Amino acid sequence: MSGQASLSGSMARTRGSAIPARVRQDGALLLAVGILLGVGVIMVASASVHLGAREGDSLRYVERHLLALVLGGAGASLVYFMPIRWWERSSTWLYFLGLALLLLVFVPGLGRSANGAMRWVGVGPLSLQTSEFMKLFIVLYMAGYVVRRQEEVAFSVWGFIKPLILLLAACGLIMLQPDFGTTTVSLATAFGLLFLAGAPLWQFGLLLVLAAGALGSLVYFSPYRMARVTSFLNPWEQARDAGYQLTQALIAFGRGEWVGVGLGNGIQKQFYLPEAHTDFVMAVIGEEFGLVGTLLIIALFTVFIWRAFAIGLQAERRNAGYAAYVAYGLGLWIGMQAVINIGVNMGLLPTKGLTLPFISYGSNSLIVCCAAVGMLLRIYRENLESGGSGREGAWQRA
Repeated sequence: MSGQASLSGSMARTRGSAIPARVRQDGALLLAVGILLGVGVIMVASASVHLGAREGDSLRYVERHLLALVLGGAGASLVYFMPIRWWERSSTWLYFLGLALLLLVFVPGLGRSANGAMRWVGVGPLSLQTSEFMKLFIVLYMAGYVVRRQEEVAFSVWGFIKPLILLLAACGLIMLQPDFGTTTVSLATAFGLLFLAGAPLWQFGLLLVLAAGALGSLVYFSPYRMARVTSFLNPWEQARDAGYQLTQALIAFGRGEWVGVGLGNGIQKQFYLPEAHTDFVMAVIGEEFGLVGTLLIIALFTVFIWRAFAIGLQAERRNAGYAAYVAYGLGLWIGMQAVINIGVNMGLLPTKGLTLPFISYGSNSLIVCCAAVGMLLRIYRENLESGGSGREGAWQRA
C-alpha cells in the first residue's frame, strides 16, 4: 500500500510539473488584481454616470475607463513577454527618458493643465501624465542601482546618497507641476528599496529626517498645502472651505455604516463630494458597501503586497537580485499609494491628489499599474523557469 501511495504521489507531482512555466501563473495575485479592476469599473460607473449625463453622455467616463483597461491589458502583455534582463540593461536610459518626459510638460503647446496643475503632455486627443510613468522608471532605476552598488549602499555614505541626486532631480520636476502626492510616493519607494538593500539604520533615519524637513518646508511656504494640513487636523472647523472635501468623504463613510446603502444609492457622489470617481472613489465604496466593502478592498491590496514580496523573495533566493528588487519596489509603490489614498479618504492623512491603484478613474495610472502587474507575472514566470516551486514554495520559505 505504501508503495502504491508513493507511486500515486510521484505521478501527481509529474503531472503538475508537466504544465509549462509560461502557462502557470500566480493565482492569488491575478485574483486580487482582477477583483480590484472589476470593482474599479463598477465604482467608476457608479460615481461618474451623473457627471457624464451633464455632458450629454452618461457613459462617457465608463467608456474611457474601459479603453484605458484595454490599453493596460495590452501594456501588461507586452511587459510580460519582455525578459527582466532587458529592463535591467535599460533601467538607466529609461530613467533619463522619464526625466525628458517630465520636462515636456513645461514646453509651451505640449503641456496641458487642469485644476491649476501642469501634469499632462498632449498626444493628439490623449493626455500623457508623465509622472505616472516616472514612478515605474524610478523603481527600475533604483533596483538596478542597489544591485550594482549593494556594498556601497550598505557601507558607504556616498553610495547611499549618490542615487538620491538623480532622484531629487525627478522629484523637483514633479513638484514644479505641482504634484506633492507623487513626490511623496516616489521618495518613499526609493527609501524603502535602500532600506531593503541594507542601508544602515542611522543613515536611513537621517535621510528620513531630512526628507521630512524638506517636505515640511514645502508645506510651510505653500499656502494651499498649509491649508490642506490645517483642514486635515480639524476639517469640521473649515467644513465649507478647505475642509469641505474631507468632511464630505467622512460623511460618506458614516452613511455607509456596516454594509452600505447599496450600489448606486450613494448621495455624496452626486451632490457633495468632488472628484468622487478619481481621488475619492474609496469614500464612494465606503458609502455604498460600508465597512465590509472597505475592509475587502484593504484585504485585496494586502494580498497584492504579499504576493509582490513573495515573488521578490523567490527571485532573491535564486540570486536574481534585480528581479527581486523590482518586485519589492512594485509592491512598495502600489502598496504605499493605496495606503495614502485610503488614509486621505478616511481623514488619517492630509489631502493629496493620488488615485487609488486599479480602481480610480485615470487612464495613465491604470495603464502603468497594469504594466507593473505584467512585470510581476514575468518575474514569477522566470522564477518557475529557473526551478522555483511557485507560489506555495515561496510562501513557505518566506
